[in-house]
Amino acid sequence: MFRHQESEGSVRRHHQNTVSLTEGSVAKGIIGFAVPLLLGQLLQQLYNLADAWVIGNFADNDSFAAVSSGGSLTFLIIGFFNGIAVGGSVIISRYYGARDKKSVEEAIHSNFLFGIVSSVISTGIGLLLAPLILRLMNTPDSVMPHALTYFRIYFGGVSTIILYNICMAIMRALGDSIHPLYYLMISSLTNVVLDLFFVAGLHWGVGGAAFATVLSQGLSAILCIVRMCRLPDDTRLDFRKLKWNSSMIREILAQGLPTGIQNSVISIGNLTIQSNINAFGAFAMSGHGAYSKIEGFVFLPITCMSMSLPTFVGQNLGAKEYGRAKRGALFGILSGMLTAELIGVILLLGAPYALRFFVDVDEAVSYGLIDIHIIAPFYFLLAFSHCSAGVMRGCGKAVVPMATMLTFWCGVRILYVTLAVRAFPVFGTISWAYPLTWTCSSVVFLLFLWKSDWVHAFEKKREEELPQKSLPLRKELKK
Repeated sequence: MFRHQESEGSVRRHHQNTVSLTEGSVAKGIIGFAVPLLLGQLLQQLYNLADAWVIGNFADNDSFAAVSSGGSLTFLIIGFFNGIAVGGSVIISRYYGARDKKSVEEAIHSNFLFGIVSSVISTGIGLLLAPLILRLMNTPDSVMPHALTYFRIYFGGVSTIILYNICMAIMRALGDSIHPLYYLMISSLTNVVLDLFFVAGLHWGVGGAAFATVLSQGLSAILCIVRMCRLPDDTRLDFRKLKWNSSMIREILAQGLPTGIQNSVISIGNLTIQSNINAFGAFAMSGHGAYSKIEGFVFLPITCMSMSLPTFVGQNLGAKEYGRAKRGALFGILSGMLTAELIGVILLLGAPYALRFFVDVDEAVSYGLIDIHIIAPFYFLLAFSHCSAGVMRGCGKAVVPMATMLTFWCGVRILYVTLAVRAFPVFGTISWAYPLTWTCSSVVFLLFLWKSDWVHAFEKKREEELPQKSLPLRKELKK
């Protein structure tokens, strides 16, 4: 599947803080790019933790349940547009690796413009559908008012969150994972201060937490945009160049739409699971919510590797460094798996203490322990699936992870929970949905990476798109 060979040289910097990952040590290149992503994701989790800790300690259990159970709902809408942003970043990284300056400029501006359009659409959809989805999730009556307050504020300011993620994806596609980290640090500190001010100080409850999230993410978005407007040459964001480039938008959608659909449909599966959790009551919601906050930290090495691999693979395939792309994929997948499993073992050992940091109620903690004891031993499978999906997106095969995850992480997961909970009506039955579906997707991804010629996916696709009369150009692509 992967062929090993050494590479010499150092990572090339095209412009200040934009990095080519097509030269130098594979391990150093990926780690150097992934570490700022890891720190950034850690900060992201810390200010998610700040929301949970402040609400858990300065509001009631129903408020905590409202915020804790909302991850699937927010990701249902935002995940769709963020998935398209990921597709756009793959296109940018490929053109950047191929040194195609004109296409890089077009891809950056098309991606940003699409982010503006997405922000408007997300605001409308979120405000309209949030009440309906919360009712479909069997949200308890005591939790519903808090949940509605949170999501109305959240989706009212969702444009700040989408634009922030679009800008981060563009900068990372150019190899810059440092500045997004700086801005996330500022945003995280701002979020913590605002959480304490709005919730602990003014006693605004879940509304204060929502305001803190929107305002802090908005600050990050502004900082990202200012930075992008100061980049040199073809990588600079120039608002005068924002125009609807149909061919580039189609290219971005072709790559990003599968990931966006995947994110949203998987969220539907998670909403189904959440509705079954809600049926066990507010303590089950709080216990699972506390576990979810902890799980966010477990996902950090998985997330940073799965975010690094599309950029690394995309740049190297664009530069036709096929062997290097394979070595990078192998290193990223194995690193993600080993790190995730190590953290899973640590979590098993300290589970009760970790849960009580968020919710110090025995009934809720008991539900969280069930989740941890069943799910944590299988984190290596989650890492393999996510990192493999990152490789496939980087080579332009985003449809493969979309189809696989929709089949198993949505279809099979919903079918399993719907049938299994009826046969075995205990909370642990729900928890088993995750390791079972991770196993299925891992088998499919392993077969694809082992059997397919994924490193030549871009060339094959471009050859198919060229007219038969362009024979000289077709031959050039094969070189």
